[in-house]
Amino acid sequence: MQISGWGRYPRIQAKLSTPRSEAALAALLDGGPLIARGMGRAYGDSALAAHTVSMLRLNHMIDFDPQTGQLVAEAGVTLQEIITAFLPRGWFLSVTPGTQFVSLGGAIAADVHGKNHHSEGAFSAFVDWFDLMGPGGTVTRCSRTENKELFGWTLGGMGLTGIVLRAAIRLKRVHSGWIRQTTIAAQNLDQALAAFEDTYSATYSMAWIDCAATGDTMGRSIVMNGEHALRADLPATHRARPFDIPGHSGKSIPFDFPGFVLNPWSVRAFNEFYFRMNARKPAQSLVGWENFFYPLDAVRDWNRIYGRKGFMQFQCVVPLDSHAEGLRAILDAISRSGAGSFLAVLKRFGAQDSRLSFPMEGYTLALDFPMTTRALALMPELDRITADHGGRFYLAKDSRLPAQTLLDTDPRWQKFAAMRRQKGLAGQFASAQSERLGL
Repeated sequence: MQISGWGRYPRIQAKLSTPRSEAALAALLDGGPLIARGMGRAYGDSALAAHTVSMLRLNHMIDFDPQTGQLVAEAGVTLQEIITAFLPRGWFLSVTPGTQFVSLGGAIAADVHGKNHHSEGAFSAFVDWFDLMGPGGTVTRCSRTENKELFGWTLGGMGLTGIVLRAAIRLKRVHSGWIRQTTIAAQNLDQALAAFEDTYSATYSMAWIDCAATGDTMGRSIVMNGEHALRADLPATHRARPFDIPGHSGKSIPFDFPGFVLNPWSVRAFNEFYFRMNARKPAQSLVGWENFFYPLDAVRDWNRIYGRKGFMQFQCVVPLDSHAEGLRAILDAISRSGAGSFLAVLKRFGAQDSRLSFPMEGYTLALDFPMTTRALALMPELDRITADHGGRFYLAKDSRLPAQTLLDTDPRWQKFAAMRRQKGLAGQFASAQSERLGL
């Protein structure tokens, strides 16, 4: 069948296997290189291969410790299923990306991050152990004390060290499904960055950023901070049922938008409308967990907005010592190109000393571009600006990065490729992305 990532580019013809047991999964390893796939929410080609293995049938929750919050579950369990089962009992994910439609195995493979990286770290900070199936169907328990080198290479290793079968992760205690949100309208990039630093103690923070703004308003943003609300924070009408919150409507985009819909003028108009609408909102408000963590999940199949050709996401992180200059250069390049981003998100990262994961202390900018000639022509310039400022790139969002750019900006991947060759993993686990990037 033909499959793609969430960006719908590239598309490849693949054999898609869906094993229902560990034994059935092990039997597939005799058939040559393959890659595991969860919900398919990686944007590019990191979960695509000529032989792709869906893990969605291996989706059982196995054990939960209500004293520590440790959940043991199979890799095909989704973050949405975890929330559905445990939020009514007062537990939530310690770290979550911007969509709940991600599998547990995918969250580990990409070492996903969320709005709280600056305060609590990446997903890996809350992974206690996992069982990894390697060549020949061998299963290895990996943790910070047991097979710790393989543990480190797998967190953020994009599924290229083996297939995660099951994992133990730690959830966090919460007292309601509501978030106390603070909204700050920043008139330019300097104000936005100052807002992040001034509110660094907030558990959650992120900003929508207007990539179409120029001049004195370049980088204007809506900065949003959040804290899990206590029962005492809720109106009296909500305190008896603090987890009973209306969910997303489940509306979906029923067809692919024509390519002309997203153009520099429509993107500029949307950004103007979005900024003005949110700048008028109250500075303090109570919002439901879905609206705060997963606003895009409110519209299913929203990727169809970009049309049949799909879209690409560019996500980089620029270190703290050069972040303002680097971000300003990126925004200027986008403005000059006319290839404005429809959805752009800015987040502050905290320090992270990990073997392979994407985050470093600094600022990360994520940008969506329709798959057009103009946008493709812009990418090398954004790559160069990121490299010149000591930044690096997020492979879970990548569909077009040149191999040499990755290896030059992030030498850890050279060591990773060498490790794969040494351990005989390269011939067993491979994706279209790993082949494109020489991993």
